[in-house]
Amino acid sequence: MSHKISEGAVKVIEVIGISSKSFEDAVHQAVSKASESIRGISGVEVLKHMASVEDGKITQYRVDVKVAFPVD
Repeated sequence: MSHKISEGAVKVIEVIGISSKSFEDAVHQAVSKASESIRGISGVEVLKHMASVEDGKITQYRVDVKVAFPVD
């Protein structure tokens, strides 16, 4: 998580990002979607990587992330 906030408080929520491309894109999806309703995201921590497999191929990448943002 980022240490940009020097005083005050930070709220942390968990978000699951989903992508058909890659784990990295799943993280981008999580942050992008969370940014639509949360202002000032200051950090993200990836907790877990998961994937769906069909016929021996990965069909969906998922990441469980914690997103941090300042409390006003």
